[in-house]
Amino acid sequence: MAVFVLDKAGKSLMPCSEKRARLLLERGRARVHRLTPFVIRLVDRQRADSALQPLTLKTDPGSRYTGLALVRQQVGRVSVLSLMELVHRGAAIRKALEQRAGFRRRRRSKNLRHRKPRFNNRTRRKGWLAPSLQHRIDTTLSWVRRIRRWAPITELAVERVKFDMQAMQNPEISGVEYQQGELAGYEVREYLLEKWGRCCAYCGTENIPLEIEHIQARSNGGSDRVSNLTLACRPCNQRKGNQPVEVFLKGKPELLARIKAKAKAPLRDAAAVNATRNALFVALLETGLPVATGTGAQTKYNRRSLNIPKTHALDAVCVGEVEAVSSWQRPTLTIKATGRGDYQRTRLTVQGFPRGYLTRQKRHFGFQTGDQVIATVPSGKKAGFHRGRVAVRKTGSFNIQTQGAVVQGIHHRHCQIIQRADGYAYAQTPTEDSQPQKEAARTGAR
Repeated sequence: MAVFVLDKAGKSLMPCSEKRARLLLERGRARVHRLTPFVIRLVDRQRADSALQPLTLKTDPGSRYTGLALVRQQVGRVSVLSLMELVHRGAAIRKALEQRAGFRRRRRSKNLRHRKPRFNNRTRRKGWLAPSLQHRIDTTLSWVRRIRRWAPITELAVERVKFDMQAMQNPEISGVEYQQGELAGYEVREYLLEKWGRCCAYCGTENIPLEIEHIQARSNGGSDRVSNLTLACRPCNQRKGNQPVEVFLKGKPELLARIKAKAKAPLRDAAAVNATRNALFVALLETGLPVATGTGAQTKYNRRSLNIPKTHALDAVCVGEVEAVSSWQRPTLTIKATGRGDYQRTRLTVQGFPRGYLTRQKRHFGFQTGDQVIATVPSGKKAGFHRGRVAVRKTGSFNIQTQGAVVQGIHHRHCQIIQRADGYAYAQTPTEDSQPQKEAARTGAR
């Protein structure tokens, strides 16, 4: 991915290639400003002395993931500079709130020590969203602001996908003109692909053409509701024919139960996208930059016509009017929202009983959980060079989450901070040109 560049006053310049960043660092013309994402700061140039080109930051919002793509766009032609993928933690937030509510409900019902219930005397501001939904907007805006600090962005683009919940349950209600044309049915197909994991529901085969399959055949009274639709490869679809799914999967009761349960699953992800789409668009408008919009069907049509693989970041590249895309074969930086810790210092069992206690302070020996560190262990079973996200203990024996595994029992004396915790965990597909980051990490730059 491209390297972000700042001038000596900290103002954004045009991103450069990793090779050019390596040369600037070797010649002493730049310093490492940040490791992940990789940002350098020039020591001999100001923004007024540099030529800038218009850049567009494209966003593909979703319920669990949001794709970000920094591109240079000229009359329909898009050149990709950087790809990112945000992993939201809305499900974890919802689970924590439900657990807290359950504990309070139990204390009230058992007449234990508790405060009076206050959920009936609350007023909500206009446009209020649940914390798990607001988190998706806040995380996306936070990274839009960060990237704006590192790159001279002149325009934003966002996919304003809207799932017609009623039409997805029963497409016939809108008549024969519903979603006609080249893009007909793309929203429903995309939802089914996400719901069934982009694989055949019957045999589990991936990376092959999939067909929309009626669990209960239409000839047997089945409807076009999304709860009666699944995905199947052509061999499985033809073998099933119009058989009842109970007959087709007679020898596989576990698979039959799993398909039935998944078919009846609520449209939770689609509802989350619908609830946040307008709030995100309004928040992006408040940045003061022009905001272009596109539909989900248009994004998928662009991706298929350009023969680009399906990822959240590449979906962001295809948002809006796109005629050609170049340089999209880039590694994607995965940014996982982890939070900055927890006020609750007691770990509980499912029944609500204490099972462990966290320390009252977050930082030990100058480290805190979430810091990115490098550890050089001279001898022993853990001998070697380890780089990753640290989890601290009061004893001074830390765990390091590397790209592929967790290395346990690393003494704090062997660790060196390269980037402080910022509430996110990072992972990137390694490439041959990722030498600047590696060299900066080994020298302990921060």
